[in-house]
Amino acid sequence: MSETRMKVALVVDVQGLENRPLFEKHLKREGFLPIEGEEFAYLGEATSHIFNTRAYILEVVSKGLKKTTFETCRIIFEIGENPMELYIFDKTRHEFVPQQV
Repeated sequence: MSETRMKVALVVDVQGLENRPLFEKHLKREGFLPIEGEEFAYLGEATSHIFNTRAYILEVVSKGLKKTTFETCRIIFEIGENPMELYIFDKTRHEFVPQQV
């Protein structure tokens, strides 16, 4: 049985990021490569279920942010052809939460 691969597109809206190279090095190590010519936009691949992939993306970006300092961060991503909701990093909870619209 062959595994299904899905493209993952990730866009990060981060303000006041102190160490971008460290943040991007972490994302790259976890499989998210910068999209050439785009600011804070990345591509990757997923082979697991959408819910597992969503949790993984939230964890990866959270860990990358914790390696440096920043003011605010919002992310949005798409797994395959499935857009996910907008998330904002809650500094009091130290995690991403869905942004209320």
